[in-house]
Amino acid sequence: MPPSPPFQIERHVHPDTLPEAARQLLAQAESETGYLELGLDWWRNLVDQVYAGEPGLAFYLLRRGEQVLAILPMRCATSGWQRQHSSLSNYYSAIYAPILHADAGAAELAQLLRALRRAHGGASLRFAPMDPQSRSYAALLQALRQAGLRPFEYFCFGNWFRACSGSWDEYLQQRPGPVRSTIKRAGKKFSAAGGTLELVTGGAHLEQKLAAYTQVYGASWKVPEPYPGFVPGLARYCAERGWLRLGIAWLNGQPVAAQLWIVAHGRANIYKLAYDEAYKAYASGTLLTAMLMQHVLEQDGVREVDYLIGDDPYKKAWMDQRRERWGIVAYNPASPAGLLGLLRERAGRALRRLRPLKPQPDAAAPQD
Repeated sequence: MPPSPPFQIERHVHPDTLPEAARQLLAQAESETGYLELGLDWWRNLVDQVYAGEPGLAFYLLRRGEQVLAILPMRCATSGWQRQHSSLSNYYSAIYAPILHADAGAAELAQLLRALRRAHGGASLRFAPMDPQSRSYAALLQALRQAGLRPFEYFCFGNWFRACSGSWDEYLQQRPGPVRSTIKRAGKKFSAAGGTLELVTGGAHLEQKLAAYTQVYGASWKVPEPYPGFVPGLARYCAERGWLRLGIAWLNGQPVAAQLWIVAHGRANIYKLAYDEAYKAYASGTLLTAMLMQHVLEQDGVREVDYLIGDDPYKKAWMDQRRERWGIVAYNPASPAGLLGLLRERAGRALRRLRPLKPQPDAAAPQD
């Protein structure tokens, strides 16, 4: 039997330069998990719209012959006098993960981490947000230790979702009474005032609909987008692949609410929602959520609906399950700055363990 070819490590600065085997591995990760954030189109849009021209971006590949075993998308930046490494993700990212072939695990990831340290040094590495129940999360924790680093886990945010079964009518009957009442009452009021709901999946007028979404977002309570090209870019490539579900509420020709949902690989992901506060009384956001939920249940037949990021109270009215996203920060004890960070991390965690827990309010007592 001929010997296996040696491992090779490559560094690519843009996803468009990745070899075909790497593209196939990304496509497989995207389809198997249902997370767009692990696919080529997501990385391309993130790099082009958020990190364009930034020199510290890298997609580290481990390959053996023509086979790509692991991909580690990273961002390296200098903060003060320290070199810091982090996962190629930001507040748009509901999930991050190293991309692993079925035959790869912690040992392969450790090779990429060592290559990263040799190329850039650095005091610490940070990866977030991740699924703490995933194979890639466990492999990364082990790989960091194998690479001589000291990892610590930390909570990022809650994630509300619903595993789908049954019809829209059955789902609606399971919602709280105030939600059902609002849908019925506000629906009549909105319609009587000249309101309509529209579902956009693409087409020749997509740019006009995206302009309506941008108008609503600008009139809402939301902080202005620091990277205004990211969400339209996401919507465009999802429309090309048949994944876009853009809901717009119109009142006499004026867009007053908008929601961006993406349906792919059996999952409906709720990425953005906003409404014009001048029309809050019409509850058009609630009506849009109901319309889109009915569509993804009845027409798309999704297995899961996901609110992605955060424990906002309103999400409990539409979802019934919660999971968590966690991160990993790892320090390099061979670096003076890394050793200092490690000591601070340990001290901070020890201090938090010593603090008494605050008394929790009685769950049955009314809250102000």
